[in-house]
Amino acid sequence: MGFFSFLGRVLFASLFILSAWQMFNDFGVDGGPAAKELAPKLHLAKSHLSSRLGVTLPSVEVKQVVVAIVALKGVGGLLFVIGNIFGAYLLAFYLVVVSPILYDFYNYGPEERHFSPLLTEFLQSVALFGALLFFIGMKNSTPTKRNLKRTPKPKAA
Repeated sequence: MGFFSFLGRVLFASLFILSAWQMFNDFGVDGGPAAKELAPKLHLAKSHLSSRLGVTLPSVEVKQVVVAIVALKGVGGLLFVIGNIFGAYLLAFYLVVVSPILYDFYNYGPEERHFSPLLTEFLQSVALFGALLFFIGMKNSTPTKRNLKRTPKPKAA
């Protein structure tokens, strides 16, 4: 059971680790293709939040957001592979924050060509988030070694 659990964590985390590695290699001076794709969506999300909250949000450098994404994916994925629950929390945080911004299907109508692929990617992120919640729940429900020690039974007379 231990080997299959490890193999499952490796396969699951490889999605995040390989993605972070590709973003790191493509980063360059301007943040790479990830920054070019993220910049308009981040600006749209920032203006939407500003109008909803009624306050002006501070300016965010897109390159710093890309660095944070690479760090969350990379560190979270590596910690998840070794079975650390903090890695699952990092990956879950990444999915909760970035998925609604990156996969903004709600800005398009169902008849537009961008709607279906963005909705599919968003739902995949929701499924990954569900798997992380399952892992966190299983980690929190398994007894620790000190709970596994048996209490001595009293001897019968």
